[in-house]
Amino acid sequence: MPATERARELALTAAQAAADKKAEDIVILDVADQLVITDAFLVASAPNERQVLSIVDAIEERLLELPEKAKPVRREGERGGRWVLLDYVDIVVHVQHTEEREFYALDRLWKDCPVIEFVDRDLPATA
Repeated sequence: MPATERARELALTAAQAAADKKAEDIVILDVADQLVITDAFLVASAPNERQVLSIVDAIEERLLELPEKAKPVRREGERGGRWVLLDYVDIVVHVQHTEEREFYALDRLWKDCPVIEFVDRDLPATA
């Protein structure tokens, strides 16, 4: 069974918040068929710790603005700013420093999962 509509809404909203803070390589993976603990992973990266934390803050703020406010049940990794995990139950957000993203390769680990398409609304449309 694919990710729920709520999970998709949260993931796409979080992805746009990350994009607005210049996150790189934003990917949303539908892991609902592989995991029982969550429906989707959002993976994004940034070249430095300050930007990782800025992206995380933006995601949290944006998800609190939704009509059905979303607050993470768990937040890990903030102190180091190299890999922050936000657990919203329906989705798990991973914001990683570029070096951690390359080393841990979550995208490759979950490569068999379908990708939920995300298009940054601020990018010019391609013909």
